[in-house]
Amino acid sequence: MTNGNLGAPTLEKQAKQADNRGSPRGAWRAPVLGMAAALSLCAAARAAPPEPPCQAMTFEDSGFTVCRYEPATDELRLAARGPAGPLGSLVGLRAALGADAGRVAFAMNAGMYDPARDPVGLFVAQGRTLTPLNLATGEGNFFLKPNGVFWIDSAGAAHLDESEAFAAKAPAAAWATQSGPLLVRDGVLHGAIAANGTSLTVRDAVGVSGGAAVFVISDGPVSFGRLARFLRDRLGCPDALYLDGHVSSLWAPSMGRLDAREDLGTFVVVLRRGPTSAPPRCRPGRRCSRRPGSR
Repeated sequence: MTNGNLGAPTLEKQAKQADNRGSPRGAWRAPVLGMAAALSLCAAARAAPPEPPCQAMTFEDSGFTVCRYEPATDELRLAARGPAGPLGSLVGLRAALGADAGRVAFAMNAGMYDPARDPVGLFVAQGRTLTPLNLATGEGNFFLKPNGVFWIDSAGAAHLDESEAFAAKAPAAAWATQSGPLLVRDGVLHGAIAANGTSLTVRDAVGVSGGAAVFVISDGPVSFGRLARFLRDRLGCPDALYLDGHVSSLWAPSMGRLDAREDLGTFVVVLRRGPTSAPPRCRPGRRCSRRPGSR
């Protein structure tokens, strides 16, 4: 728009898994299976379909769609432009991805942008800084300090830092997008956000914990406060960054969803790794093969 534990495979099952988690000795109390039965269960486990990357959840009577990024199984990219200029839409992103579109787990708009559809703040793609860090003051959500930077390191782990802290440590980010405000910082909600203010719109955000990330988009108008509490209290994210509002859009193939808005600027896209695909070999500061997001 112009200007905590993420390790469980299914968010809805986290509480049940925590309740059912017994001592190591308890695992030996199950009856011993015959070899044929054991082999059948192993085969069934290998054949079981993976958890869908996105799922619907409800919090305080508001609906949300939550999509997970796991570095061990996923690849994350950021995109803004293709060979012909701004991508503009999720449909444009899909076209620019070419054959890789078949591996998409989900994609979402990922930060604020100016009328030319260029990022307002830091934007790093494949280790190249395309737009510098913005530490200026101004009007609008982006400048509601503290704001922050969501970034991915060379190993694929997700991080979220306050903008000044990011500038101070200057990490070698493979991918990065800056936005604001920081909804949650070290488990504390942003001090300027009301519990449930009167500013309501469709919003999206990202939360980070332990190198994994969850991307959240509301199904309908929601306040900053409710979105922040959802990320902290329901999803367990100690840190969360607001990405944008009103223009918030999602592409989730597993849900049959491809939002058609055509005035978007920047995107995050998460792809499933294939059986023979390896983690990205792009190193910060080195140019890699061109992908959507390069300019």
